Amino acid sequence: MDEQTKYMIVISFDCLASLDFERIKTLPNFQRVFQKGSYAKNVKTIYPSVTYPCHATIVTGNYPNRHGVVNNTLLQPGAASPDWNWYRSAIKGTTLYDEANKSHLTTAALLWPVTGKAKGIQYNLPEIFPNRPWQNQILVSLMSGTPSYQWELNKRFGHIRKGLNQPELDDFVLESTVHTILTKAPNLLLVHFTDLDTMRHHYGVNSEEATNALHRHDDRLGRILDALEESGRYEDTTIVILGDHSALDVNKAIHLNRIFLEKGLITVDAKGNIKDWQAYCNGCDGSAYIYLNSNNEKETKSAVKEILDELIVDPSNGVEQIMTGEEAGRRGADSACAFMVEARKGYYFLEHIQSEYLKEITQDDVWKNNKYMLACHGFSPEKLDYTTFFLMSGKGVQPNEIVPFMHLVDIGPTLASLLGLNLGQTDGQVIEQFIKANPVLVGK
Repeated sequence: MDEQTKYMIVISFDCLASLDFERIKTLPNFQRVFQKGSYAKNVKTIYPSVTYPCHATIVTGNYPNRHGVVNNTLLQPGAASPDWNWYRSAIKGTTLYDEANKSHLTTAALLWPVTGKAKGIQYNLPEIFPNRPWQNQILVSLMSGTPSYQWELNKRFGHIRKGLNQPELDDFVLESTVHTILTKAPNLLLVHFTDLDTMRHHYGVNSEEATNALHRHDDRLGRILDALEESGRYEDTTIVILGDHSALDVNKAIHLNRIFLEKGLITVDAKGNIKDWQAYCNGCDGSAYIYLNSNNEKETKSAVKEILDELIVDPSNGVEQIMTGEEAGRRGADSACAFMVEARKGYYFLEHIQSEYLKEITQDDVWKNNKYMLACHGFSPEKLDYTTFFLMSGKGVQPNEIVPFMHLVDIGPTLASLLGLNLGQTDGQVIEQFIKANPVLVGK
């Protein structure tokens, strides 16, 4: 019997976590996958556990310091809205979709992070947004993906969207996914839904709004499964459902750059804009990098270390741990930073320089400024109850296998193995327990 996977759909429900397991296993469409599915209830994410590094890890099998996407955003001190790692060029080495393309498999991606201008994706609607006053959403998307494909999707389903608002954005992605399954028949389809993540940011981890998003995701999953059945390719398809990170409730924002400003490590002009900096806190929500830009690096590093040592003494300052760049690198983060700091539970980092060091976050703050949140991620994967989730079913998958624990870096090699592809030497390994017949073993 040929167990080679012919078609694979990878559905990323952003912020789907182990804590959601008891709920989703009761939902009707998740149950359709669980019936013959195999899963890992606890998947250890990466550091920093933010969306873009996580999704780059999923398709490479490597940690951020190896694939190169070390944060959601670029280091752009003082920018009101820093650019994100939107483009495929940010990833070092190969990816699952590159290898699929090399093997003459048709690939498609819908709002999958870090896929802008990816040559290995035939049908590409990348996740990107206009970040300059003269830009608009349709134009930046068209320039970064597959124009004819995007034009077709926008013509058919563009009326569903309300900018980047949820749940309308995911509803647009859903209709685009169903259409792609029925008309393009891609061998590899990557889909990214963010409704749950958005609701947790805005309302909290266990909010009613987050629960409602899980139910909407179940409905979306049902539509996708129905489309696969309608296409006649259901039995030949491997269905993968995953999360990228968990989330923790927060109510205080740490503005470390405010202290750097007061200590003279950041200077501003008359309008309050940064004109020079010697040290800068580059936020990753629950953690942050601190980079240096100084001719007197040793002196600046010592000054920063003194500030951090003073803060960590008092738990109410919100700093839980201080790491050197070398220590951060050993955890898979960016070793080029001078320091990496971890927030205590209930706190997270922002880059603002004009705000006080600590700010209490209210629901009203969240409505007024999208920088403020009531839950976030980016924390160390060592935090308690902070694992994510992985489920797969269908072609090539050994049914009803339960793996107690795996790493996010294991996903890429496992999916590549099912497709008969080779990601080369990776940080992760194939979870062979999931695979009925293993065409090609990749990874370590």
